[in-house]
Amino acid sequence: MINFELEKLKHTAGNNFFLMAGPCAIESEEMALRIAERIVNITDKLEIPYIFKGSYRKANRSKGSSFTGIGDEKALKILEKVGKTFDVPTVTDIHESAEAAMAAAYVDVLQIPAFLCRQTDLLIAAAKTNKVVNVKKGQFLSAGSMKFAVEKIVESGNNRVILTDRGNTFGYQDLIVDYRGLPEMQTFGVPVVMDCTHSLQQPNQSSGVTGGKPELIATIAKAAIAVGADGLFIETHPDPACAKSDGANMLHLDRLEELLTQLVRLRKAVI
Repeated sequence: MINFELEKLKHTAGNNFFLMAGPCAIESEEMALRIAERIVNITDKLEIPYIFKGSYRKANRSKGSSFTGIGDEKALKILEKVGKTFDVPTVTDIHESAEAAMAAAYVDVLQIPAFLCRQTDLLIAAAKTNKVVNVKKGQFLSAGSMKFAVEKIVESGNNRVILTDRGNTFGYQDLIVDYRGLPEMQTFGVPVVMDCTHSLQQPNQSSGVTGGKPELIATIAKAAIAVGADGLFIETHPDPACAKSDGANMLHLDRLEELLTQLVRLRKAVI
């Protein structure tokens, strides 16, 4: 695993944004390595600090029959192999306090899902691993209220915190991004990330499968860079239509390099 310095990810003039990217869920070792290799080649070329993302298990599903994972230990070992193979940090979600120590043995960053961002025991358990903790902002919370999540982690002895915006609930089946929240959360002294794919979800569909608007991923990403986001979160897959989770709002892997190239140019123009 990589012991990377979180301070290097904070927004400073002359530095590039960092990227958390990968498939929604770990589907297989071959798929994870294939996606990671492609992204590493792109981010190395563009000098973008990179963290590989993959969920070892999906706990928040609309239907009980939806794909949840290939097995916890199997998926976590794949994440560990990705990190070692490509010498990059890795991030995965945890859902209950008992999962924190287990996942921390395999990955570098523990991610708290948006719906769980107020769960005190979960935040404290993640903090006590001394791993970097990435907290997704709840769709139901203001940016300002995320200071309490940061405080819970810091007061537990861990100041290695990232906050990620993923949109705000707008009616029952849509989300909207309030870009004022990014600089507001940066005032808490932590790196702030824009989740460019989950912020385009269309939840609570009658089919029981979450929809999305992936054609607007570039719009969300460009706006985030323009307002000074420290990092971007993008779920990507070589065949989103066949992905086992969140395919409706993932970026096709073939489109990632062009988008990141544009974003690097934009970052240089606005810093």
